[in-house]
Amino acid sequence: IMQSESLKVVIYPNPILRKKCREVEDPKAPEIQKLILDMIKTMEENKGIGLSAPQVGLDLRICVIKVDNETRVFINPQIKSYSKRREIFEEGCLSFPGKYLPIERPTKIKVKAKDANGKKFKLKVDGLLSRVIQHEVDHLDGILFIDRVAK
Repeated sequence: IMQSESLKVVIYPNPILRKKCREVEDPKAPEIQKLILDMIKTMEENKGIGLSAPQVGLDLRICVIKVDNETRVFINPQIKSYSKRREIFEEGCLSFPGKYLPIERPTKIKVKAKDANGKKFKLKVDGLLSRVIQHEVDHLDGILFIDRVAK
């Protein structure tokens, strides 16, 4: 079994946080599998609820999210639709330690991605999970929460 290790969280203004990340070709590759385990461990140790690959220094379209005690892996995620309804909620980010900002986002989304086994899935989500997915997918496009502060 692979031993997971904690990775170093990249802190803003590191330029990788502004990179548009590339798609993962082979989710089952051993280095991707190890990265997923390491990212989950890193997220948990830092008491985060989401972590994207650029936040650990890699320009890959992978994020891990833990909401309501359920850990989910999103590989090459795409948000397919957003609700018209939006709300403002305070967000934090592991790459901005101690910073919390009011961010306006759509309340509901439809997302498709691959899981840790490379299997495709689709989700309709709202609430906190919807917000965390939007925050993490933004990271994969080089968009940071400071770019989305509610006016």
